[in-house]
Amino acid sequence: MAETDPLRAAMIEAAERQLASSSDHEVATRAICEAVGVSQPVLYRLFGDKRGLLDAVADHGYERYAALKAAQERTDDPVADLYAGWDGHMAFARANPALYQLMFTPRPWSRSTARDRVMDLLVAALTRCAAAGALKVEPHTAARLILSANVGTALDHIARPDLFDDPALSHRLRDAVFSHVLEASSVPDDADPLYAAALRLHAQLDLAGGTEALEPVEIALLRRWLERITQTGRR
Repeated sequence: MAETDPLRAAMIEAAERQLASSSDHEVATRAICEAVGVSQPVLYRLFGDKRGLLDAVADHGYERYAALKAAQERTDDPVADLYAGWDGHMAFARANPALYQLMFTPRPWSRSTARDRVMDLLVAALTRCAAAGALKVEPHTAARLILSANVGTALDHIARPDLFDDPALSHRLRDAVFSHVLEASSVPDDADPLYAAALRLHAQLDLAGGTEALEPVEIALLRRWLERITQTGRR
């Protein structure tokens, strides 16, 4: 199988180029095969069908997205990194509009894991925020809210650049969502200290991968207790 990897990569790159240059963001399998110099049966053997090829392009897009995230400097301030992450997401969408739409526009038949893996990156960033005591809700809930807002804003920018070309609109939506999931600089008077402590400890356990002070079964039980406290929601 290893000898087919360069060919597979070449076909993914050809499909991405065609996707980017197409006015309707569609690709033609025949043209892709001709660009690489292979017959269409090769495409079917490597990807199953056109849908499989598009899934592979979307997943390759995730690798580029992840590389961009990795290149962004991680600071000691996870909240500042979260703000930078929003802008980095928007920048990726602007630089790769067709690829971004393929990655994030719902396709019922798709088996691409690109969006799920982007979600995992965001959850990891939010877990750092929670471990620092900066998160109001548990990381997965916060990630769903933020990613939905980020993707929706980016798709609007791509689809209607004439209406959504003002960066201030993106930042206003970002700030609105972040204010819902992030703690203010001072803890509100009505904050539930038990909820906040459980949320922070759960995140710190995730970051540390557990603790040698407890047996694995004890860590699992502790996680379950913390989840039961945080799942009740912020009071």
